[in-house]
Amino acid sequence: MSWAGKILRVNLTAGTVKSEPLNMQWARDYVGSRGLGTKYLVEEVAATVDPLSADNKIIWATGPLTGTPASTGGRYTVITKGPLTGAIACSNSGGYWGAEFKMAGWDMVIFEGKSPNPVYLYVNDDVAELRDASHLWGKSVWDTEAALKTSLQDPLTRISSIGKAGENGVLFAAVVNDLHRAAGRSGVGAVMGSKNLKAIAVRGTKGVGNIRDPKAFMAAVKAGKKVLAENGVTGTGLPAMGTQVLMSVINEVGALPTRNHRDNQFEGAKDIGAEAMATPRKTDGKKQLVTNQACFGCTIACGRISKMDEGHFTIENKPQYRGANGGLEYEAAWALGAANGVNDLEALQYANLLCNEEGIDPISFGATVGAVMELYDMGVLTKEQIGIDAKFGSAQTLAFLAEETVNGRGFGKEIGQGSKRLTAKYGHPELSMSSKGQEFPAYDGRAIQGIGLAYATSNRGGCHLRGYTIASEVLGIPVKTDPLESEGKPDLVKAFQDATAAFDSSGLCIFTTFAWGLQDLAPQMQGACDEAYTIEELAKIGERIWNMEREFNNRAGFTAKDDSLPPRLLNEACKTGPAKGKVNELAKMMPKYYEARGWDAEGRPTAATKARLGL
Repeated sequence: MSWAGKILRVNLTAGTVKSEPLNMQWARDYVGSRGLGTKYLVEEVAATVDPLSADNKIIWATGPLTGTPASTGGRYTVITKGPLTGAIACSNSGGYWGAEFKMAGWDMVIFEGKSPNPVYLYVNDDVAELRDASHLWGKSVWDTEAALKTSLQDPLTRISSIGKAGENGVLFAAVVNDLHRAAGRSGVGAVMGSKNLKAIAVRGTKGVGNIRDPKAFMAAVKAGKKVLAENGVTGTGLPAMGTQVLMSVINEVGALPTRNHRDNQFEGAKDIGAEAMATPRKTDGKKQLVTNQACFGCTIACGRISKMDEGHFTIENKPQYRGANGGLEYEAAWALGAANGVNDLEALQYANLLCNEEGIDPISFGATVGAVMELYDMGVLTKEQIGIDAKFGSAQTLAFLAEETVNGRGFGKEIGQGSKRLTAKYGHPELSMSSKGQEFPAYDGRAIQGIGLAYATSNRGGCHLRGYTIASEVLGIPVKTDPLESEGKPDLVKAFQDATAAFDSSGLCIFTTFAWGLQDLAPQMQGACDEAYTIEELAKIGERIWNMEREFNNRAGFTAKDDSLPPRLLNEACKTGPAKGKVNELAKMMPKYYEARGWDAEGRPTAATKARLGL
C-alpha cells in the first residue's frame, strides 16, 4: 500500500521531533492529504480553539498517490483551524514539495505548540530536526528558499515557507513552496507564523514503494494519462493557455464579478486574459508569457512562467522583478484585475509577484481591495486614510496597496485583516463579497447558480475548489447544465463536493477532473492501495470527509445562518449579459441541499447520516 506508514510529530514548545506510525484504520477510511489530515486535526484540536494560539495545530499532509507516477501526483495539503474564517482550513498546493516529503518516507507532519524563537524543520529522509531560523525571520519566501538551499548545499532541497505576511499575521497569508506554488487560502500562513515556524526544508531520496499491485497500478496510470492527453481541456486548453483561458469565457457568459460585484462583465477582460499574455506588447515587442510549466509528475502543465515589461512603472529600479517568474493564473488575474476594474496586465503581474514573494492569497487580497475601492467611491474612506486615491481602475493604487499589505505598512495592515473585518469596521459589512469570512473567487453566483450554492455551503468559506460546478454549468463537463437555472443544483453541488474531497485526499490535482471521474481514480487507488476503493466507496469517503468538516465547523459555532451569501448576490440583479436580471436563488436551493446531504433544518448531519458514513 502506497502510504509511507509513518508521520512526524513536532512539539514546537518543547523543541522535540518524534516519529509515529500512521493510523492505518484512519488512512483506509479517509485516504490521505485533505481527508486524513483533517481527521487527525478534528481528533486532536478543540473546534473552539483560537486559530492563532499555541493550542491550535497545523498539519502538512500528502496522499497515497503523492510521489507516485500517477499524473499530477505532487500535491500536498495544509490543514488547521483558519484565522480568516474560524472554520476548518484546508489549503492545497502543487509544485515539488509534496512529492519530496513523501519520498523522504513520511505521510504527514503535525506541528503543535509554539516555538519561543523562530525555527525551521529540516528533513532528510529519516533525519528530522528543528533548527534555528532567526537569520531567516523577516525574509521573503524567495530569499528564505535561496538562503536554505545555499546553507544546506543542496539545490534539490524543497522548501515550504512563509514570507513577511505570515510573520505579520495577515489573515490570508499563504504557505509557499517552489517560489510560486502555494497553499494559498484561509490564512494557513498566519498560523505558521504564529508558531514562529518559518519553513520546512525537505530532501527525500527513498522514493515511494509499497505499491500493492505495480502492474495493475501502472496500467491504470497509463490509461489515465491517455484520457488526460485526449481531452480538450487537459490535453490542449490548459497546457496552451493555462487557467487564464477562462477569462473571456466567463466574461461572455456574464459571470465575471467586476468592481466588487457591482457589475458582472468587465470591459477590460480582453486586456488581462490568456490572449493578452500571449500577445507581443506595444512597448517592447515581447510577450508577457514565456512558457508553461508543470508540477511534479504532471502531464497537463497549466502553470505560467512570465516576464514583465522592464519599462513598466511598477518595476523601475526593481531588478528583482525583471526575470522570468510565476505568471498569472485566472483567479489571481481576476482578483487583481476585474474585481478592482484594473486592466493593466503588467500591474497585475507585479502585484501577483508580490503575493508570491511575501506569501499572501491574491484572491482575498484583490477582493478586499475591491471593497476598499467601493468604500472610497462612496466617500466612506478617504485618500488620507488609505494613503492614495483609491479609484476603481487605478493600477497605481493596486500596486501601492499590494506593497503596503505584504510589508504590513499603513492601510495595508487593515487590508491584511480581510474584507469581512474591514467593511464591518467602517460600517458596511454588506460590501464584503465573502461567505464565512472568506472572499469569493472569479465567478458570479448570480449568473452561475450552482457556484453560488457551493460558495454558501463550502466548509472553508467562499471557494470554487470545493465543488467546481463551473465544469458542468459553463464547460459542459461531465454533463451540461444551465447556469441560470437553480433546479437540480443542490444534487449537482453535493456530487461535485463529495468527488472533489476524494480526489483531494488521494494526492492528485483537482484539474484532472476536467477529464477524469471517480471511475478513473478508482483503478489507480486500487492498484496502489486496496481493492476496496471502488467508485462507490470513494464517493462515500468523499461524503464522509465533507460531513466530518461540517461537524467541526458546527462545533466551532457555525450554524445554518452562516450558509449565506452577501445581500448583493441575493437582491441586486446582474446588469448585463445572459444573466441580466438574475439574482442567486439560494433560499430555493438550500432546503433541497440539506435534504440531499441528510442534514436537519439547522444544517446538522442527522444520526442516520452519521451512522451511514461511520462518523
